[in-house]
Amino acid sequence: MAGRRVGPGHPAFVIAEAGVNHNGDLDLALRLVDSAVAAKADAVKFQTFITEESISPLAVQAAYQRENTGREESQFEMVKRLELPFEAFAKLNEYCQSRRIVFLSSPFDTESVDLLDGLQVAAFKIASGEITNLPFLAYIAAKRRPIILSTGMSYLGEVETAMSTIRQAGNPPVILLHCVSNYPAASADINLRAMATMSRAFEVPIGYSDHSDGLEISLAAVALGAAVIEKHFTLDRALPGPDHKASLEPEELAELVRGIRTVEAALGDGHKQPARSELNTSEVARKSLVAAQDIPKGAALTLESISIKRPGTGLPPAMRDQVIGRLARIEIAAGTPITLEVLE
Repeated sequence: MAGRRVGPGHPAFVIAEAGVNHNGDLDLALRLVDSAVAAKADAVKFQTFITEESISPLAVQAAYQRENTGREESQFEMVKRLELPFEAFAKLNEYCQSRRIVFLSSPFDTESVDLLDGLQVAAFKIASGEITNLPFLAYIAAKRRPIILSTGMSYLGEVETAMSTIRQAGNPPVILLHCVSNYPAASADINLRAMATMSRAFEVPIGYSDHSDGLEISLAAVALGAAVIEKHFTLDRALPGPDHKASLEPEELAELVRGIRTVEAALGDGHKQPARSELNTSEVARKSLVAAQDIPKGAALTLESISIKRPGTGLPPAMRDQVIGRLARIEIAAGTPITLEVLE
């Protein structure tokens, strides 16, 4: 994706989810791009839609939307205020290219799909709410661009049906994101183990779209093998709008990316072996065979003349029975680690 390998064995692809946190203002959207770049995210993602094509005037707000906006209005009215004109996305795409960050956006209608396809997006990011919209999934899949599909609110069987539709319609590469579609999502609802379930079921890269408070769940997802992390961010949680309150602020986003890279470094290659940094500690902390008393030259070593103490620079304790009866080649002072060089 955008020249990068995404999946097991590769660094997690971090998507800074701007969503509609631009509040319908292109200048604010451009500032969100700058913030994502400063945080060292891999991509910044928006939402592309024609309100009239994707929402009925009778659709009501979700409970979290009413709570976060403090306004009693239809979902149509709320979303219409957050809509960017199509020409804004060409500008955002060009600006992302100039800032060397991947531009992504979630389409919510076929005209938006065509727009993003014309902009040659690196991938189509499909929101959780579209997972049962099989005609829409097929339309996107026919473009044969990589798909990142969020799976909030879904049963495994629904994910299976969506994957079957995508494969039949064009079979582009797919990344599935586990997700809990609540803002914020409670930790007890997250169920990160579902990532492993989907990985076994579909044999595609799995990631996590995080709507929880804080950073911990995203970091845990990376430790469990998430190939992609998506997290909402805003310039200021105090801004009006449905998603700001459940979003990270710029420094928190940067902290998340740093934390992800730290976790990845800590995962290692899985081989159980000492780290180079441990070698000196090993000499100090481990024990070895040590002279329990002065041992004259030519004397045979006995249980009484040997003890097991730090440091670990002598023969290992496991060799004790092998050295009993061996003769001292030189005089060995009490406390001296016993090595093969001092024995006949």
